[in-house]
Amino acid sequence: MQEVWADGPRPRLVLWRHGQTEWNVLEKAQGHADIPLDATGRRQARRAANLLAPLKPQFIWSSDLERARHTADELARLTGLETVLDKRLREYDVGIRQGTTFGEFRQQHPDIHRKFFTEENYRVPGAELPSEVNDRMKTVMREAALALRDGGTGVLVGHGAALRSGLMAFFDAPAHMREMFAGMANCAWTVLEEHADRGWQIIDYNARTLPATSSMLADDLPAEHDG
Repeated sequence: MQEVWADGPRPRLVLWRHGQTEWNVLEKAQGHADIPLDATGRRQARRAANLLAPLKPQFIWSSDLERARHTADELARLTGLETVLDKRLREYDVGIRQGTTFGEFRQQHPDIHRKFFTEENYRVPGAELPSEVNDRMKTVMREAALALRDGGTGVLVGHGAALRSGLMAFFDAPAHMREMFAGMANCAWTVLEEHADRGWQIIDYNARTLPATSSMLADDLPAEHDG
C-alpha cells in the first residue's frame, strides 16, 4: 500500500517516455521533428498505459509532438482524462543534428561534433542550449509537483534526453551526475515521490513495471544528517 499524505496518497510524479519510432530504430536525432510512433511504439504505449492506469493519475501533461501525444492518449483513453499539451515537455531542439546519427553528425560537422562533446553548455547551430532545456523542464516539473501538493499522481509524457535533463534540473543536481543515469528506454518511466521529511525522491527509474512503494531503511541516516 502506498503511504498516505494528509488525506490522500503521497504526491507522485511519473515521467514517461514516448514509444518507439522509426528514427529511434535508425538512431537518428529527432529533436522537434514530428516523427510518429511505429507499430512497435504503438504496442508499447498500449501496454504501458495498462500498467500506469491503476495509479489513477489526476492529470496527464504531454509534449505536443506526435510521438509523445499519441503515447499519452493511450493512458488518457483508459483513465477518462484529457491530455494537456505543453511545449515545454518537448525534446531538445537539436538544430543541425536533426535527422542524423552521431556518426553522420561527426562526418558532416567534425569541428561542431568535437565541441558538442567537449565544451560545456555548447550550442549546436540551430539548437537549444542544454541550460535552456534544463530551465523549461525544471519549470514544468515543479509546476506539476505543486499541482500535487495535496497528494495523488501526475504523469508527464515526454522524450528521453529532455526527461533525463529535467530530472537532474528538478533536483538541482550537478551536470556531471547525468552520467549516473542511463538513457530511458522507449515507453519506460521514472517515478518521483515526495517524502514527508526528505522531500522529493526517485523511487523508480527506467521502469516498465509498476513501482513498489518506497520505505524507510532501518540502516538509513536521519534526514538532518550532514555528513
